[in-house]
Amino acid sequence: MKSRTTQGLSSHSHSPYFRQNQCFSPAFSAGFCPRRGEENKESSNITRRETVSETRIDHDRLFKELLSTFFEEFLLLFFPHVYEQVDFRHVSFLSEEVFTDVAAGEKHRVDLLVETKLKGEDGLIIVHIEHQSYTQPTFPERMFIYVSRLFQKYRRRILPIAIFSYDEHRDEPSSFTIKFPFLTVVDFRFLTVELRKQPWREYIRRDNPVAAALLSKMGYNESERVAVKREFLRMLVRLELDEAKQRLLFGFFETYLTLSEQEEIQLRNEVNQMGAKEAKKVTDLIVSYEQRGMEKGIEKGIEKGIEKGKMDIAKRMLGKGYDVPTICELTGLSVEAVEKLKG
Repeated sequence: MKSRTTQGLSSHSHSPYFRQNQCFSPAFSAGFCPRRGEENKESSNITRRETVSETRIDHDRLFKELLSTFFEEFLLLFFPHVYEQVDFRHVSFLSEEVFTDVAAGEKHRVDLLVETKLKGEDGLIIVHIEHQSYTQPTFPERMFIYVSRLFQKYRRRILPIAIFSYDEHRDEPSSFTIKFPFLTVVDFRFLTVELRKQPWREYIRRDNPVAAALLSKMGYNESERVAVKREFLRMLVRLELDEAKQRLLFGFFETYLTLSEQEEIQLRNEVNQMGAKEAKKVTDLIVSYEQRGMEKGIEKGIEKGIEKGKMDIAKRMLGKGYDVPTICELTGLSVEAVEKLKG
């Protein structure tokens, strides 16, 4: 277990959260001190990277939706020892917390807070789950600050969990320490999940919806992309979820692992090699989501009066092996128009 340590007063100046010669109260004022020089530059760069990333994909929203829908399954999958202790009859999702760093002019949002109980206890606890989609050297300090602020507000025991989803292979610290040669002031620890380090094949036999969705962020290589999607679809069929939850998992997975047309053809070939019953269920699942996507695209095209949109969709459907009558039915194009596209 790696730990980020601040030893002695002299080393505080190396951290954007701790300044030398300033008063420090771990539970109330940690982390909201002025930043200068390179530290401010580093913070600005991190914030800028986060803003760019969020413009492309709202990672935090996706993970929050997944983990709030399948909170129990998440703990069972990655932290079975915690799962065994939690009383899931008492689960309440708290409103989003926003902490303001006045000096830096930044707002920090806590991703997910769950109020619950442990078995055999009357007192409430809070599970704090923080998703991290980019690397940040000061992340352990940020976790400490969040927990300090949450404790200040709720005065309850807080279980902090961090889930790392970026593509780089790193060894993330799971603790933060402030100490002197003669005294350890803070020894803060939190649970972690590093998705890229998870061997995806070890999860495909676990009929767990969180495992299915997160296959898309686990440790696979480029040559395994089709296999990962194939196993995701098989898991989705076995889970037999309602349509809303199925849509959530499918949308999450497709956000992070979208196959090329050539890979889709390979996937269909591999599905056809499954047992007849399973192959039909998987194929029906693929077709239902592709048709839904096609229909949405067509509706959008019709609204804008763009005939070209229909033609582009028809071309893609031909490339994926759809027959002409099906394409005509979904796009509204004539048989002659579709036949011309084949040429």
